[in-house]
Amino acid sequence: MSIITPEIQAAIGRSSDPVRERVTRRDIRKYAVATGNQTAKYLQGDVAPPMFHVAFVWGVVPLDQLTPDGVSVDTLLPKFPLERAMAGGLEIEYCKPIHPGDWLTATRTLTDVYEKAGRSGPLLFYEIVMLVTNDKQEVVIREKTTRILR
Repeated sequence: MSIITPEIQAAIGRSSDPVRERVTRRDIRKYAVATGNQTAKYLQGDVAPPMFHVAFVWGVVPLDQLTPDGVSVDTLLPKFPLERAMAGGLEIEYCKPIHPGDWLTATRTLTDVYEKAGRSGPLLFYEIVMLVTNDKQEVVIREKTTRILR
């Protein structure tokens, strides 16, 4: 018997509200410094380094709205019957460079939920695809995150 309820199944395809932010040279420089990246083009803020988009699209929330691992509660997800989360994979495709002055819009979509049998019981997998586009509607970044719940 599957632990994927009709409510969980119905959530597949649900998307978050778009998050729109303008990239500044200062944002890029601060990220490069914070991550210890010594590449001149990043330190000068000419182009954003890999992974810049991750923190850039996170919402700013009060500390009491963070989970114990420091992540904000994901309102895109349905209530799952399993709660212990583990990383299941991350695929990032960089399609266009990010420059200062770019306006980026990120939208996340729950694209799949599936179940597998583990040694100690069921495992629930879910996948979220985030598309980051520019104002020309060009995809700048495509990111697929897989999480495992047990």
